[in-house]
Amino acid sequence: MWNVIAAAVVAALLHSAAWFAAYKTAAPPGTGGAMDSLSVNIDIRGKTDPEIATRRMAELERYLDAASNVARTVRTYSVLQELRAVPRLAEKHDLDVTLGIWISEDEARNREEMASAVELARQHRNVKAIIVGNETILRAENPTEQMDYLIAHLREVRRRVRVPVSTGETWDVWLENPHLANEVDFIAAHVLPYWESIPADQVVAYTLKRYAELRQAFPGKRVVIAEFGWPSKGYNRGAAKPGQLAQADILRKFIAEARERGIEYNIIEAFDQPWKTMEGSVGAYWGVFDAKGLPKFKLDGRVKPRGYVVLASIALAFGALLTVLGVARRRPTLGHALAYAVAANAMGAGIALAGTYPFTHYMNVGAWIMWVMGFLLMIPLVIMTLAKIHEMAEVVLGHAPKRLIRPGLKLPEGEAPLVSIHIPAYREQPRMLMETLDSVAALDYPNFEAVVVINNTPEEYYWRPIEDHCRRLGARFKFLNVMPLAGFKAGALNVALQHTDPKAEVIAVIDADYVVHPDWLKDLVPGFADPSVGLVQAPQDHRDGHASVLKGVMNSEYAGFFDIGMVQRNEGNAIIQHGTMCMVRRSALEKVGGWSSDTIVEDTELGLRLFEAGYTALYTNKRYGWGVLPDTFKAFKTQRERWAYGAVQIIRKHWRHMGPGARTLTSEQKFQYVTGWMYWMSDALGAVASILNLIWVPVIIFVGVLIPTIALTVPIVTAFVVNVAHCVLLYMTRVKMPLSSILGAAVAAMSMQLTIAGAVLNGLIRDNLPFKRTEKGGNTKKAPKKESPVFWETVLGSLLMLAAVTLYLTNDTAIIELNVFALTLAIQSLPLLAATAMRGLEKLESWRAARVAAAQVHAPAE
Repeated sequence: MWNVIAAAVVAALLHSAAWFAAYKTAAPPGTGGAMDSLSVNIDIRGKTDPEIATRRMAELERYLDAASNVARTVRTYSVLQELRAVPRLAEKHDLDVTLGIWISEDEARNREEMASAVELARQHRNVKAIIVGNETILRAENPTEQMDYLIAHLREVRRRVRVPVSTGETWDVWLENPHLANEVDFIAAHVLPYWESIPADQVVAYTLKRYAELRQAFPGKRVVIAEFGWPSKGYNRGAAKPGQLAQADILRKFIAEARERGIEYNIIEAFDQPWKTMEGSVGAYWGVFDAKGLPKFKLDGRVKPRGYVVLASIALAFGALLTVLGVARRRPTLGHALAYAVAANAMGAGIALAGTYPFTHYMNVGAWIMWVMGFLLMIPLVIMTLAKIHEMAEVVLGHAPKRLIRPGLKLPEGEAPLVSIHIPAYREQPRMLMETLDSVAALDYPNFEAVVVINNTPEEYYWRPIEDHCRRLGARFKFLNVMPLAGFKAGALNVALQHTDPKAEVIAVIDADYVVHPDWLKDLVPGFADPSVGLVQAPQDHRDGHASVLKGVMNSEYAGFFDIGMVQRNEGNAIIQHGTMCMVRRSALEKVGGWSSDTIVEDTELGLRLFEAGYTALYTNKRYGWGVLPDTFKAFKTQRERWAYGAVQIIRKHWRHMGPGARTLTSEQKFQYVTGWMYWMSDALGAVASILNLIWVPVIIFVGVLIPTIALTVPIVTAFVVNVAHCVLLYMTRVKMPLSSILGAAVAAMSMQLTIAGAVLNGLIRDNLPFKRTEKGGNTKKAPKKESPVFWETVLGSLLMLAAVTLYLTNDTAIIELNVFALTLAIQSLPLLAATAMRGLEKLESWRAARVAAAQVHAPAE
């Protein structure tokens, strides 16, 4: 426990130091608490009813009240609806007004805007100027003769009012159209360096340079910087990076320079505008105040980031909680505990950043969908990632395994309990099954029987040779041919149990393709000397892994589970029982009700029931049996589909045993089973996230919405990096394979994602998926040529990779979040394309084999 406490403290200190190192403040020049002018705007789109009008007026009054504390003038962009009241309301706050007339293709609206502005200018002395059109030339909304169109409106307004009139355009438009200056009373230039990808530390100098160019181009003409600002959130645009501190630093430096040089200016804008989704990721975040009217930064004194301490505290709390939940009851070494605690604190920071996103950003429907999706995916990803980090730390830095069956375990002289070996078979190749029976007959154990159950196999070709072979092997071998038989493999095993010698104390199970080592029973039956032991399990292995590259890859993938996962689960007495190379105490099997046929993974389900009944399990990582691998990649998928579907069936049947109040399982057993189930669920959610991300790509490209990066992309990238590290490190440490085999195992494991996703979905909505046997030993049925086992993986994986490349290539402004999202899409494509690669490898090997066979046929006889 002291190791856990020490690790938690050290990790928390490191975590705190990281937040402290990232804590930045700024001390730009003060503004004296005042600015020349602020843009004030509200959303007047859509229909107006009395309730909406009342709400808008209240919002406008609140905005003007706040603006009056820091500015002398406000600028508007329209004079319709509630915005018509700005001059009247501004008078109450001693604010001057620059009225804006919105010029668009809608000439009727233009006429209404101009009439309203002229009337207001005549009625209110605080209207000091009128700006006709906002970036009308830049937007190019109007007819072909847009310049003449704008000039006509400028002339009309100038003729009807006595206040100065101009039009708002970017600095370059003014320089490119110098004759426009003849139609205005002053130059109203917009200088917004963010849109020109100017780095924050160059913004003020850049703006002053553009101001000087305008002064030089229009001597004697009054020049006003009618828009200047910097967003506090959103994507970077090249070297221009938004941020709260950057906004405060830039605005205060500019205001100080403008005051010193006598430059007239207007800051865009007073308040954040969450409705401005048409201006990309930064549209909502240009305000000096947030949408609630709270100032984002002080106008004088040191500027500090808002909410930083609260966010850091939440992250530290999550880090501590994940540390305690993860290793508090495991008695880890200091190194193991510290590695896990550091990772848990990193995850805690990620959870805090993702969880607080809706409180620090303006959310629309699309953002909510993406955030909820990302956060839901983040939960199993965090559990899975931490479980793998725990496993890595435990294997590399933790205690050596203590619960593996010790070699050389022996029974007392003359005490060899009767073992009944059950071998279910369904349409298995006779030669393969006879090889299995011969290996059983050669066991170096004095007291066993073998019960062979051929089920639902009417073809005499399959069962007659086995019956004859059992007769030749002697009285120890019982042959049963049962047809029809319900319950799949579980049904066959229950029939075998009915024909078991009453004196048998141990039931052993092997698949029909397994050749067993002579020492299997001799070495492992002594484990049952402890009456609490209900299950003794040996790993699966395969004897045909060198038959092809494809089979070698499959075999490498299987090996990791038995040499890594099962060894670590065994330390918590929480191994997964699998239906071959296992031995069960007969009394325990009968006590828990025998083999259950209500799931298609009767072996794993039985193992869980044994744990729930209070029995313990023993495991050895020594190989005592060798089967054959699936014949095809499709068979490999079928087997994994059955396992994943069965896992969901077990969840539905046993979830109540996993609750904190359930006493049938230990906390470690609950942890291992829940995290094991999360592996299945995370694959399913990963596939769903891939599809949703793919759907979202056009919206990101064409609309430019802000992605909740921490929730939507970083967990996926992090999980991928951890998975790669987990695979390489632990395979090298425990399985001791060359790197090429490790990479093959990784590809094989990844290739199952969509298969697992489909199985999990089926498990959640259906409860009658038929048992599909794994075709092996030459029993594969020939599939129609048009049927591809990787069609959907190839389609979805290709689309994801294409979307990633497209997003990257169209990211002209080098937006970091978009590149991260593109990387995420590419990562999400890898499991799907791994399935395509596995199928491609299979087809390549088939093609080569066919060429060799053809060459042999046509070779000249000697």
